[in-house]
Amino acid sequence: MGVLLTCQGISKQFGATVLFEGLTAAVHEGERHGLVGPNGAGKSTLLKILAGLEAPDAGTVSLRKGARVAYVSQEPEFPAGVTAGQVLEEAAHEESAAKTLLGQAGFRDPEVRVESLSGGWRKRLALAAALARKPDLLLLDEPTNHLDIAGIEWLEETLAEGEFAVIVISHDRYFLENTATHMMELNRAFPGGLFRVDGNYSAYLEKREQFFEAQAKAQASLAAKVRREIEWLRRGAKARTRKAKARVEAAQAMIEALEQAGARSTAETARIDFTATDRRTKKLVELEGVSLRVGGRELFRDVSLVLSPGRRLGVAGPNGSGKTSFLRLLLGELEASRGEVKRAPALRMVYFEQHRRQVDPSLPLRRALAPEGDTVIYLGRPVHVNGWAKRFLFREEQLVQPVSSLSGGERARLHLARLMLEPADVLLLDEPTNDLDIPTLDVLEESLLEFPGAVVLVTHDRYLMDRVANGVLGLDGEGGSGLFADLNQWEEWLEQRAREKARAARAEAAAPPRSAAAAPKKRLSYLEQREYEQIEQRIAEAEARLAGAQARLQAPETVCDPAKLAACWEEVRAAQEEVDRLYARWAELEEKLG
Repeated sequence: MGVLLTCQGISKQFGATVLFEGLTAAVHEGERHGLVGPNGAGKSTLLKILAGLEAPDAGTVSLRKGARVAYVSQEPEFPAGVTAGQVLEEAAHEESAAKTLLGQAGFRDPEVRVESLSGGWRKRLALAAALARKPDLLLLDEPTNHLDIAGIEWLEETLAEGEFAVIVISHDRYFLENTATHMMELNRAFPGGLFRVDGNYSAYLEKREQFFEAQAKAQASLAAKVRREIEWLRRGAKARTRKAKARVEAAQAMIEALEQAGARSTAETARIDFTATDRRTKKLVELEGVSLRVGGRELFRDVSLVLSPGRRLGVAGPNGSGKTSFLRLLLGELEASRGEVKRAPALRMVYFEQHRRQVDPSLPLRRALAPEGDTVIYLGRPVHVNGWAKRFLFREEQLVQPVSSLSGGERARLHLARLMLEPADVLLLDEPTNDLDIPTLDVLEESLLEFPGAVVLVTHDRYLMDRVANGVLGLDGEGGSGLFADLNQWEEWLEQRAREKARAARAEAAAPPRSAAAAPKKRLSYLEQREYEQIEQRIAEAEARLAGAQARLQAPETVCDPAKLAACWEEVRAAQEEVDRLYARWAELEEKLG
């Protein structure tokens, strides 16, 4: 495979902070690179440099002549007043391709205005616009933030089937597992500042562990050599004069190498430990037949459940299905349109809000952490704000900087630092993983598993949901809901409902009109009975062929090739006709049976 992009010896720093220096890497055609690393390592800055949006302080970035690059930022922006269809038409320069991509991305109305879209739908539109540009290299910065699970799965399929190369910054471990063919970690803990592995996320974890094991052994061996050399150096000037000067220099080099290895191997992670109350109540919150209607639309109906200590409830559903509204209902910010919400007396709830608007962005970090002075009270004991900030990996010089200057990951850590000071019976977490690095996510997961109260978790991070939640409230976006053991059970329920609705709609459309004086029903002949017994299986097979044809139609390589597009349209049309014919025949046989 040919080389698309190379970066040679690139460096970048902001003020006195060095993000990275001397980075060298290459991306070949068709490779899908997952880029991870601790918050503040410079991942987003590196991606902007590769996209040509920022210049490195040193080094060079070379893109193959004629290669097209598309970049999607964490928070996409669009011109005011434009529609989703206009955004795609401008990107694709072709109306038919724009309509196809809109359908692939899940948009039903091309005339919907961009400013009315939620964060998840804006992200979908930005991704579709990037694909419309037919890139050779696609650069994505946290693309799964704000996407619902269906959107993430759509993106996974699109990247896996695409012929373009990808570099994607993501903390979504399942997403990296399913899409990455190569992994890179930007981290000063590694020599050269970059650790690269061929393979997906699992391969990266294995090779990373092997690297640190080998580094620990090498460091121990080097430490033993340094101890021997230090002992030799301590024998005195008289002894050293009889030794070669080269050995003295070698000993000093080994000491410096050991110090550098020790500095690289010191990895810091935020320490997260939510504070629980001493409440022993078994029922913290109880919902009985609760329905919620917002703006004339019923988000969900007839929900009944109990939140008890140790209950960790995940909330899943498509964008706009009412997940955040469900949290606000529990919090008391919204009133149920039907049913009853019972809360234990003096209940303490802590709410991690998705958009993190709870902190004045003009406040210095010191005041955001400790509003009343230079200390915070944690577990009944005073802790100096400097120590509290360090616990969440903030540097002392950041304490005087405004909150608005913090990165997304740093703002997430700030909110966690504030929430940990509030004793809680129930934790309500709305997309807490956005912008957090993977080591911090690991600590967050452990903290939620150890929290003795109840947890209600809205997240698109399937790994976090699978690991933390011991039950899932699934919303279908049309008012329906159900309680499930895990995400897989919820997704199977959604698929089953979709099949049943499609089957019912086709049967109704194909059924002949009934007259008031209908003729008596006939019994099926032997051949018709055989046909009736086999028709469900034949419909399932036909629907599978239709689904395969639709997948081929939506593939990026099909969209970019008019001949393939036309052939696939014909294949989909023929498959749909066969499905419709079988449903119509089934309706005829059912009519005979009465």
